[in-house]
Amino acid sequence: MPTFYEFFAGGGMARAGLSDGWRCAFANDFDETKAAAYRRNWGDGDLLVRDVNRLSAADLPGCADLSWASFPCQDLSLAGNYEGIGHWASKEQTRSGTFWPFWRLMRRLGDEGRAPRLIALENVYGALTSNGGRDFAAIAAAFSGAGYQFGAMVIDASLFLPHSRPRLFVLGVRSDLTVPAALQSDGALPAWHPKALLSAIEPLSSEAKRKWIWWKLREPPQRTSQLADLIEDHPTGVAWHSPAETATLLTLMNERHRAKLDEARTVGRRVVGSVYKRTRVENGVKAQRAEVRFDGVAGCLRTPAGGSSRQTIIVVDGPLVRSRLLSPREAARLMGLPDGYQLPSGYNDAYHLAGDGVAVPVVRYLAETLFEPILAANAPSASRQAAE
Repeated sequence: MPTFYEFFAGGGMARAGLSDGWRCAFANDFDETKAAAYRRNWGDGDLLVRDVNRLSAADLPGCADLSWASFPCQDLSLAGNYEGIGHWASKEQTRSGTFWPFWRLMRRLGDEGRAPRLIALENVYGALTSNGGRDFAAIAAAFSGAGYQFGAMVIDASLFLPHSRPRLFVLGVRSDLTVPAALQSDGALPAWHPKALLSAIEPLSSEAKRKWIWWKLREPPQRTSQLADLIEDHPTGVAWHSPAETATLLTLMNERHRAKLDEARTVGRRVVGSVYKRTRVENGVKAQRAEVRFDGVAGCLRTPAGGSSRQTIIVVDGPLVRSRLLSPREAARLMGLPDGYQLPSGYNDAYHLAGDGVAVPVVRYLAETLFEPILAANAPSASRQAAE
């Protein structure tokens, strides 16, 4: 059974994706609320609640097959104004700058002959362009300098769930391991390597480019679920807006979004959509707008401070229009967590746990498509094991 470390673990959503075929050797997060949820669902035997800056290699047992890190994305997204990952030695540590103390641990494990066989990073799409591409170049240099072959891909959770959530994944393979040819492409594949990734690769060092892998992923199965399939008939933790509150929400829609609503009213069946409130500049003036989508997919869960980041559900049934906040359980479903997963009791805590996590079926897909085949290709044969 392969082993893994889970850094910035949150509620253990990478663990949920890896599933019972993997054994957790170590998990870490500094947030007590998320840690409480982790313990309720996974127990506390593997979890160490501590700032990653205060971890040492001695805290990490053995030599893991995989080290997973969904490091904080606030400084690599619009919500964080693209402040960047910084450097671990900086006195003013940004939240995404926690990448560097994490990487320092990986280097120290390497110095001790315990470097993880695989290292996987997950972050927002903006990691490709933050700081003019310098952040991604720094991550690439980190992999290359530690002796890892590596490559990146962008995967949208909407391939598996009715939830638009494109994320950057970087996978490094320790240099002594063989990467099966079937997992490598001769060049970029549009499905996984968008233009932003191609641009981010251009300024990389020659050494980093030499160790670069164009990952070749198999086509995922066709998604069958729609947003309406995940919506609760009797939601817990939220209440339907009053008619007046819904009317106010509709007044925030511009002409284009009102047209979407009018069209939904004419289809002759119940239609479920999602709404985000955003600040737009119109004719040089900032205005709050409600933007709706009725394509069967929810907008990306976001967790910056402020009520405007909360996603609203809108249900249209002919002339009747109802609205309410997305419920905690619905947020968890949009991330692929099963209904048996125990969420925090508070609305904000549950919403943040889901929104700060990684989509569970994407992790499972990566495990089945890349992690497990690589490890299997490098497993010692039965005769070698017997000799040892």
